Amino acid sequence: MIKVLSGVWALLLGIVLIMLGNGMHFTLIGLRGGLEGFSSTALAIVTSGYFIGFLSGAQVTPQLIRRVGHVRVFAALGSFMSAGLIAFPLVTEPWAWTLLRLIIGFCMSGVYVTAESWLNDAATNETRGKVLSAYMIAQTVGIIGAQGLLTLGDAGTSALFIGASILVSISFAPILLSITPVPVVEVARPMPLRQLFSSAPLATIGIFLLGSVYATQTGMGPVFGSKVGMTATQISLFVAMLFAGALVLQYPIGWLSDQMDRRKLIFGSASVGALACAMGWFTGGSFGALLGAAFVAGGVTTPLYALFLAFTNDTLAVEDMPAASGGLVFTFGLGAIVGPLATGWAMQAVGPQAFWLTLGTGFLAIVVYALYRMSQRAAPSVDESDSYLNVLPTSTTIAVEAAGSWAVENAEAQREDDDQT
Repeated sequence: MIKVLSGVWALLLGIVLIMLGNGMHFTLIGLRGGLEGFSSTALAIVTSGYFIGFLSGAQVTPQLIRRVGHVRVFAALGSFMSAGLIAFPLVTEPWAWTLLRLIIGFCMSGVYVTAESWLNDAATNETRGKVLSAYMIAQTVGIIGAQGLLTLGDAGTSALFIGASILVSISFAPILLSITPVPVVEVARPMPLRQLFSSAPLATIGIFLLGSVYATQTGMGPVFGSKVGMTATQISLFVAMLFAGALVLQYPIGWLSDQMDRRKLIFGSASVGALACAMGWFTGGSFGALLGAAFVAGGVTTPLYALFLAFTNDTLAVEDMPAASGGLVFTFGLGAIVGPLATGWAMQAVGPQAFWLTLGTGFLAIVVYALYRMSQRAAPSVDESDSYLNVLPTSTTIAVEAAGSWAVENAEAQREDDDQT
C-alpha cells in the first residue's frame, strides 16, 4: 500500500486540505445563517445552489480541460473557490450566498474531475482499487477534520471563512508542484434517463432518492442543529458523525455486498437508515441520541450509493457501463438539488424536526421501491456479480467509471482464480 501511495501522496494531501476548507464552509453556512436569522427555506435554497453548480461543473470541466489543460483548469477553479469562500461574510444576504454557493459547487466539481483524472492516470489495473480507497479516505478524513477546526473560531466573525479560504489556497501547492499534465480526460456521454430507467430502474429511482438524502444530510444538517439550539461545537460534532459513520460502515457493507443479493442489502441498509431517522425524530431532546442517529443515517448513505452503482454494473453489458455511470451521477445530482428544497420547506412549515422526517421519507421510499423491484425481477447470480465499487457520492463520472472498470476486472480475475482452484 505504501508503494502505491508514494506516487499519489501529494494529490491525496491536496485533497485532504481542500476537503478541510470545503467541509468548514458547508457547516459554516448553517452556523452563520442561523446567526443572521436566515429562514430554513432560504438556507435550503443556498444549499441547493451548491449542487446546481456541482452538477454544472461536472458537465463543463472536461471541455475546459480539453481546451487549456489540467493545470490551468485546476489552478483557475481553485482561485475562484478560494475567493468565493472569503466573500461569504462580506455580503450576508441569501441571494448572494446562493450565487457564491453555485460558484463554489461548480469549482469543487471541476476540482474533483481534474484530481480524479490524475488519480486514474497514475493508477494501474492492479492498484486502482487501493488508490480509489485512499482517495475516499482522504475526502472523508478532510470533512471530519474540518468539523474540529470549526471549534477554533467564532462563526459570527470572518475568521473561519478566511481559514477555509487559506486551506483551499494552500491545497494546490503540493498538487501543482508535483503533478505533470496527463492526457485529456474522456468522459462518456451520459445515458438518457429513459434508457437508464429501462435498463436499471432500481438504481435510477434509488440514486435519485439517495441524492436527496445525501444533500439533506450534508447541507441541512448544520441548519437543523442551528434551529434546535445546538452550540457550534455540538453542530460540528453532529456533522462529523454523519461522515464518521460512512467511514466505519463502508467496508462491512461492501464485504456483505459481494456475498449476497445486493437488492436485499439495499433494502436492509435503507431500512436501518429509516430507523435511525425515527430515533432522531422521537428522541430529539437527547444530544447523544442525535449523534447516534447521525452516525447510522450517514453511515448507510455512502455505502448505498456504491451499492446502487455496483448493482447497475451487475445488470448491464460492459460497454454500457460508462454511459450508465454518467447517467446515474447526473440523476444523483438532480436529487441533491431537490432534497434540500423539500427539507427547507418542511422545516419551515413543521419545525426543525422535519429534517428527520424528510430524511426518513427518502430512506423509506428506497425501501418500498427495492421491495417492489425484488418482486419483479430475479436477482443476478452472486457468483456472476462484479466487485463492490468503493466510491463516494461526491465522486464525478471519472472516478465512477474508473471504479466500474476496476470492479469488472477484479471480478473476472477472481472468477478465473476460482476456476483454476
